[in-house]
Amino acid sequence: MQAMSTVLEGKAEALRMAWTIVLAEGHLLIEDVPGVGKTLLAKALGKVVGGTVKRVQFTPDLLPSDVVGVNMFNQEQHRFEFRPGPVFASIVIGDEINRASPKTQSALLECMAERQASIDGVTHELPNPFMVVATQNPVDMEGTYSLPEAQRDRFMAKISIGYPAQDAETDLLANHAGKDPLKSMQPVCSIDKLRRAIQTVHSVTATDALRDYIVRLLAATRDPSRFSLGASPRAGIHLLRASRARAVLEGRDFVLPDDVQALAQPVLAHRLIPSRDRQSGASSVHTTLQEILASVPVSAERRSPELAVAQLATPTGRGRRAPIRSAGE
Repeated sequence: MQAMSTVLEGKAEALRMAWTIVLAEGHLLIEDVPGVGKTLLAKALGKVVGGTVKRVQFTPDLLPSDVVGVNMFNQEQHRFEFRPGPVFASIVIGDEINRASPKTQSALLECMAERQASIDGVTHELPNPFMVVATQNPVDMEGTYSLPEAQRDRFMAKISIGYPAQDAETDLLANHAGKDPLKSMQPVCSIDKLRRAIQTVHSVTATDALRDYIVRLLAATRDPSRFSLGASPRAGIHLLRASRARAVLEGRDFVLPDDVQALAQPVLAHRLIPSRDRQSGASSVHTTLQEILASVPVSAERRSPELAVAQLATPTGRGRRAPIRSAGE
């Protein structure tokens, strides 16, 4: 994150969110207006990891075979050979993904969900780790398509970059005008180290009570009066995995409700479709989701807030805050 901050100045929160998704083995969607650094963040992410990085520029005439690959006939050997597409890389940068047709976008569905690609009946395994970092312009801009719901659901999180602060933009003009800041970047993390870090995330403790909290949040999004399309079971898996990664970045080996609440908006919001009544009103998806976070209690049991805070703050034998526990523990 320190190396990437030299390229994308003043965007520490976006960088931290990007690395949360990397450690959680998810895929990241970056949506914002042109020119704020969406592609720069994706390319910097690929630069600092010493693995294979491929970029796909999505255009209306892009074909599925341009993404996953194609079988070509070798006239010298009189047989078909598979020529892998750019999706066969550790980090795949999908630039302006919503400018391609839905048919081409769907070519990524199997790759993102199962980390494999099937071409002419043959299944090819993708590298480990495998991550798609896609950028898109807002859907109301010219030449864009809406991503299908099935593809949005495969992205673990969606974030925005936003315009830089004035002092950061002044530094940007002084340091980046006239030169490419990515050229001086060197890998600071090998693929092997990244794999070990991901394995560390897998070992982070999440109690039954915390998983129950996530399930109750998901159930609240499936209320027809709030959303016509609620969060899927895959969304709950993504939320838990991202929460484990955030706990690691915070220096903990257990998940707290704070992790879930901090990640609920970027992990869930892009999957939800507001109900017809909410669409006609002033309430947005983010506002409704914030209402759910405020209304769903952390603990399923009715306890006083003072008791809940005391349980979360009680030191364990190793001097850390204890994870949330159910009433029977």
